[in-house]
Amino acid sequence: MRTRQISQLCAWSLGMILFCTTPACAQSPSSFVQPQQLSQPEILQELAQADVVYLGETHDRLEDHQVQLEIIQQLYRRHGKVAIAMEMFQRPYQGVVDRYLAGKITAAELVEQSEYNRRWAYPWEYYAPILQFAKQHQVPVLALNTPTEVTRKVAREGLESLTATDQKYIPPISEIHTDNLEYRQMSQQAYELHHQVGQGNSTNFERFFTAQVLWDETMADKIAQFLKTNPDYQVVVLAGQAHIVYGYGIPSRVSRRFTDRQVVQRSVLLSPPENISSDQKKAIADFVWQQGDKDALN
Repeated sequence: MRTRQISQLCAWSLGMILFCTTPACAQSPSSFVQPQQLSQPEILQELAQADVVYLGETHDRLEDHQVQLEIIQQLYRRHGKVAIAMEMFQRPYQGVVDRYLAGKITAAELVEQSEYNRRWAYPWEYYAPILQFAKQHQVPVLALNTPTEVTRKVAREGLESLTATDQKYIPPISEIHTDNLEYRQMSQQAYELHHQVGQGNSTNFERFFTAQVLWDETMADKIAQFLKTNPDYQVVVLAGQAHIVYGYGIPSRVSRRFTDRQVVQRSVLLSPPENISSDQKKAIADFVWQQGDKDALN
C-alpha cells in the first residue's frame, strides 16, 4: 500500500504547499529507481561534463546551500565559464542582480531592491556566500523565477486572466505545456494530501498545476535563452527539489527548447530522499549527494 507519510514539504510563494519532495508522496505507477551510487569526486567528474547542472535543494536546510557553494567552486575551477541560475530571484530583478555583481550596489541594497525578503523569505545568509563568490569571480547570475504576482494570479484565475503586462516576464502562453501525465499525477497527489480529499475541486487543481508548470517553464526559458547565447558556458541551477525530480519540471522543458542540439543535463538532490525503491523504472535524479566527507571535495 502506498505510504502517505510527509517528511519534507516545499512551500510556494503562492501561500500554499506545492510538493512533498520525498518519494513517500512523489510515488507514481512508474515511480523511481535508486540514483547512481558514486563518490563525491566521481559525481563531480560527471557534473563537469554537463551543460546544465541542477542542485536540488531543501530551501530551509543550511547544509544544502553550503554544498551548493562547494560544488559551484569545484565546477568553476574545472570549467571556468560557469553561470549560476537561481530560483530565488525573480526575472524583473535581473538588473538589480547585475548591478550587485558589477559592484554598483551593496549586498544590503541587493536584498532591498530585489524585494528578496518579501518574494523569497528564506534566510539571506544561506545564499549570500554564493552571491559573494559570483561577484568575486564575475560569474553571471540568472534571475529565473516568475514574478509572484503572476503565479498567484494564475493559481486564482488561470492563464487566460493574464494581461500583456503580466506576460512580459514569462514565455509565450503556447509554450506552457501541461501535458505530462506523470507530472500531473504526482502534483495531484501532493495537492490532495495538502487539501485533504474532497476539499479541493478540479478547477482549483488545474489552476494550481498550471501555476506550477508556468514556474517551471519560466525558469527553463531563461536557462535556454542563456545557453543559446552563451554555448560555451555551463549553467548551475539552484532550485527546489520539486522543480527537478524525475526531470519533469525544469530539465525536460529546457531540453524541449533545443531542436538543433542535445543539451547534457545532470541533476543532484542535496538531501537524500527517503524510502527509495530499487525495483522501479525511473530515477528520481541522477545523483543523491551524501553529505559528510568535506575532504572529498578538495
